[in-house]
Amino acid sequence: MMYDQTRAQQPADRSRGFAERGTARPEPLLPSDERDKIVRRLGRALNTFADTPREALEEADAALEEASAQLVNALAERRRALRAGWQDQDPATQSAELRIALREYREITQRLLHL
Repeated sequence: MMYDQTRAQQPADRSRGFAERGTARPEPLLPSDERDKIVRRLGRALNTFADTPREALEEADAALEEASAQLVNALAERRRALRAGWQDQDPATQSAELRIALREYREITQRLLHL
């Protein structure tokens, strides 16, 4: 079976992709407790800005730094998991699994580009 470049370049069929996984939307890149913690830090920065602007900005900067670091780690882990799933497979016998991996790469990359 040949690689279908035209099909791979088409926009993601989100409804079918998510239905295949049995979820209504993609899995979040960060766990909810970590996201909540960062949101609380940012909220504190916003709420204290009037009284202590410099400290509020330092808190907002730290929240962004933490979010960035966690996002980089989460993306690296996703990439490792995806790569482990296809790297050692024979393309001739596992084309369906390889196609799913390609869709996952596309979905994650598109999500990242639309942040």
